[in-house]
This record gives sequence, C-alpha cells and structure tokens, in this order.
Amino acid sequence: MKAALEQTQLCQGDVPVGAIIVHDDTIIATGYNQREALNDPLGHAELGAIRAASIKLGSWRLGGCAIFCTLEPCPMCAEAIIQSRLQLLVFGAYDPVAGAAGSVFNLFAKRKALPAPDILAGIMEEECVEPLKQFFKEQRQRANKQ
Repeated sequence: MKAALEQTQLCQGDVPVGAIIVHDDTIIATGYNQREALNDPLGHAELGAIRAASIKLGSWRLGGCAIFCTLEPCPMCAEAIIQSRLQLLVFGAYDPVAGAAGSVFNLFAKRKALPAPDILAGIMEEECVEPLKQFFKEQRQRANKQ
C-alpha cells in the first residue's frame, strides 16, 4: 500500500488516488489519477495500472495478480478489476460517494458469470485518507477565493 500511496504524489491537480499491481510479490504496474492532466474521464489510477500490467504480462487476463488502491474503486474501475480477472483487491480509504466495494454499491458480490476478487479493505486507511482530505481542503479554499 505504501507504493500505491507514493503514486498519489504524481496526481497534479487531480484527486490523489494511486494504484499498483503485484504479481509474484513484485510490483509490475503503477497508476495514478490523470483525468485532469490527460483530459480523460477514463484516467483513473486503477485503469492505468491495469493497462500497464496487461502490457507487461502480454495478456488482459490478470489472474494471479493483486491490485492495491488507495481509494475504494468506483463502479467503472470495479468492473475493470472484475473483467481483468484480478485475484485480489486491497484498498485503503472507503469512498462514501462512489465506492463500489460496499460503501455505495457492491459490484464485487459473488457472481456466477465472472469471478469476483477477494477483497481486503481499510488497509492503511488513515494514511490513504490524508491526501484526499488535503486535496479537497485546498479545492474548497480555491473556490472560496474566486
């Protein structure tokens, strides 16, 4: 999770969310939110990490891999995690606005068509919440100055 947290520092002007993918105890891919930098609504940390891991392994099927995210995945990222067959999802902060691992939605409920990953939630939660709090505090301050 520490490596995923490091990715949040790369989010320039975007919600600080980081993700890494691990295979055989080795980080094979990283990602961070880049929606603002790329002007891309698909520029989520999880999607970037999944794309990079697929390229690294030469397959869109990422069975045997784990994804570590600083924030509970949104519905779009949750479905991408399921579709890519990731085996384990580990996340830090819960997302009361768009969390799709139980906070608002639960897209990971055991399914018949596609396997859902195992989930570990609230890992290093305090450390993962802090960059988010700071970001939104700064956003509110900027909005109040305008």
